[in-house]
Amino acid sequence: MKSPVVASRQSWFARNRMPLFTVIIVLAYAIFIEWFWGWSSILAQWTAVGAFPIVAALVLLTATYFLRTWRIYDYFPHETRGRFGSLFRVTQVHNLLNIMLPFRAGETSFPLLMRTEFAIPLTRGTSALLVMRLLDLHALLAAAGIGFAMASSHAVLAWFAWAVFLLLPVAAFALRKPLLRVAAKRLPAKLQRFVAEIENGLPSDAVAFARAWGMTVVNWLVKVLVLAWALRLMGVLPMAASFGGALGGELSSVLPMHAPGGVGTYPAGITAGAVALGAPSEAAALASLAQASINAHLLIIVSALTGTAISLPLGRRKS
Repeated sequence: MKSPVVASRQSWFARNRMPLFTVIIVLAYAIFIEWFWGWSSILAQWTAVGAFPIVAALVLLTATYFLRTWRIYDYFPHETRGRFGSLFRVTQVHNLLNIMLPFRAGETSFPLLMRTEFAIPLTRGTSALLVMRLLDLHALLAAAGIGFAMASSHAVLAWFAWAVFLLLPVAAFALRKPLLRVAAKRLPAKLQRFVAEIENGLPSDAVAFARAWGMTVVNWLVKVLVLAWALRLMGVLPMAASFGGALGGELSSVLPMHAPGGVGTYPAGITAGAVALGAPSEAAALASLAQASINAHLLIIVSALTGTAISLPLGRRKS
């Protein structure tokens, strides 16, 4: 029989194994960077860029968090009316957890936080998050499609395929009711309620959908352009490669396989995207690109911490 002390320790490790795993991975990553490049070499790129561009990039990236919050505010107008500050705090805590926890585990915090703060049912919060993530993924893939269409030798066909893909959310929204009916018939009885909640999680009408879609596109456009600009300042050439790197990093962050804090996966996504759109692949060029990708990743983490710090005093209920 286990003693109370041993049982308590096991219980503590069981409760905190995910944060501990994250801390271990982040520390190992920091040690690897110091061993392979040295943090002084990594941070020297920021010195070369200068303070003003760094501050400007942080301000613009933090502004995208307000736009994300506005999208959710528009999704739940009755539940969140007059409490934008509280919602901003919820979205920033969710965003930070999503960045720091592996395998998209942080996503589970959104419906829980929305239920705690705004009494929104778990299934409705989950279905709304699913819809928003699909819009996010579509916006990023559509942006990536621009680069591939520009590089294609069959320009007319490539741009036609891109236009069809761009309009897929419009078609899906127009056909949402028959599609959901088919899904409800094919799924087990236990999941049919979730299908109904997916419909509740969709925008109420075409105008609301257009607002959600438009805010999604603007949010990702600003974020990708800012990251591309930062990569360009750190020597990632040509500009198409900077754009590809920004897209690659962000795509890695919305896919299921996501390391704690994005360590390794986010810089790898930047490197892959940049090389795919024209960055040199020689050893020296790849080493420089790897350092730039680490710094862009640091920029994302700092902007998330900045947004969270801004959000914490907002929307607190008075006792």
